[in-house]
Amino acid sequence: MHTMIETHQLNFFYGSFHGLIDINLAVAQYQITALIGPSGCGKSTLLRTFNRMNDLIENVRVTGRVFIDGVDIYTPQTDLVNLRKKVGMVFQRPNPFALSVAENILFSVKIHKTAPASQYEAILEESLRAVDLWEALKDKLHRSALQLSLEQQQRLCIARLLPVKPDILLMDEPCSALDPMSTAHIEELMRMLKVNYTILIVTHNMQQAARVSDFAAFLYLGELIEFGSTEKMFTVPKDRRTEEYLTGKFG
Repeated sequence: MHTMIETHQLNFFYGSFHGLIDINLAVAQYQITALIGPSGCGKSTLLRTFNRMNDLIENVRVTGRVFIDGVDIYTPQTDLVNLRKKVGMVFQRPNPFALSVAENILFSVKIHKTAPASQYEAILEESLRAVDLWEALKDKLHRSALQLSLEQQQRLCIARLLPVKPDILLMDEPCSALDPMSTAHIEELMRMLKVNYTILIVTHNMQQAARVSDFAAFLYLGELIEFGSTEKMFTVPKDRRTEEYLTGKFG
């Protein structure tokens, strides 16, 4: 199994606060990996190290190494625009632009000039089909994205990443704003997408992690306590803290 993301002795500091401590992790390609653990344990911080979104916060420091498909992304030569094309991010609350459905999908294509206008129609259809929105929206492409349901908005936010051909999709609690039925639909979408993308998801929902992920990483107080197949971790955890978290003793 090809390793898509690898960290070596990764440490992360917010000022004097040590947010991530010596994280060593290898994430497999075309799998869904869940980052789990109680609030404040470093899950979202770790997720954001993979596309350097933490760079936008003042007074942070990173030591160690992070490789995306074998390339160290914390070197001065790293092109952050290209990195964030390769590693797309979906947030907790859907955040479509206040533009039409079509303009949301084509936004990055137009900004980066990655395709001629003659291909826009094909890109729209391909991206919306990938998130199972084409049939619902093909006659509403010029409607404002803000008029869509929350679930459709979240699907659109995923579709918006696809035209620049990412390899990795980072999802930071992508279902936390959704009802149970919409959550089930987004989980099914994740399973479909992993055929073509490596997916990392931060979730507080243990049932969700069990349902959708192939691998799980349990973080606690900034440390990676346990990492392995989700099924194994959830049935025979190696560390007492993992077992106590999964059985609801804390978190």
